[in-house]
Amino acid sequence: MFGISFSELLLVGLVALLVLGPERLPHAARTAGLWVGRLKRSFNAIKQEVEREIGADEIRRQLHNEHILSLEQEARKIFTPTQQEPTPVQPEATPTVAAPVVEASPTAATPVAAEPAAATSVEPVVPAAAPVAPAPQDPTLPPRAP
Repeated sequence: MFGISFSELLLVGLVALLVLGPERLPHAARTAGLWVGRLKRSFNAIKQEVEREIGADEIRRQLHNEHILSLEQEARKIFTPTQQEPTPVQPEATPTVAAPVVEASPTAATPVAAEPAAATSVEPVVPAAAPVAPAPQDPTLPPRAP
């Protein structure tokens, strides 16, 4: 634990035997053992308390990070456009005017101009819009395999 070898412990025991004497040495060893036990329990209690505090802080930090991630996902949903089919923009159709049709009147010798045909608008045929491909770096999609 502290890097004390057996020879050093033997030396400390020999000095204690000479200083305290054989009568008081067992009582001193018992007292020293009790103090060492109390110190170990105190250090372990402090260590567990610190670990609990660190663990509680870690849990709080993790919950805070999860809350931030959920807020970011909601913001992405709001700010990224949904992949809806865009409505095609149709160019304005110009009405075509038919030329007056000249018909021969059965009663008159000169041709009479008939009224022009009703203006019809020809609408161009717009092909169906192709599905919109997502951006290659869209953060909401899972990463692609290389």
